[in-house]
Amino acid sequence: MNAIPDPTASSVLGMPLWLWALVCVLIMFALFQFYYWVGRRLGERLYESALGRRIGRHRIDRVEALVRRRGAVAVFGCFWVPVLRHVLPPCAGVIRVSYPWFVVASALGALLWTPPWVVGGYAVIWAWLRLAARSPVLAVLVLIVAVPAVAALIVVRRRRRRRREAEVPVAS
Repeated sequence: MNAIPDPTASSVLGMPLWLWALVCVLIMFALFQFYYWVGRRLGERLYESALGRRIGRHRIDRVEALVRRRGAVAVFGCFWVPVLRHVLPPCAGVIRVSYPWFVVASALGALLWTPPWVVGGYAVIWAWLRLAARSPVLAVLVLIVAVPAVAALIVVRRRRRRRREAEVPVAS
């Protein structure tokens, strides 16, 4: 009879998975604070930087409008939107969102968003490694199917986004 595995026994490089999740939460929280203070320190100059020009002023204006409208809720919600996760915190700093509310929202966001990604990534990697140990050919086939599928999904989404952006006139 198989025993129920101990969930605390999962580890990566000898460190328990729960501790990895905690470290990743702290890193994500610290990263948000760093982004906020960079935005607060640089102000509008941030938008004139190479990165600001690459993102585009019209996109930055949309992010700022979202932050002004939703405040801490936007900070919390941006964790679930890939690019917004890294664009919104500096914008929040530029427009001087209330720092105590920013801290609370980013702490809650990091606490709720990060652990599923750590545990999910762990599960996917170990499932593939287990498959590779049992059937290397099948593991390679999974990669041959999965990698192009993910690449195609990314390409399709980028093309759709560019098409939408081309249709929307930019206010001058």
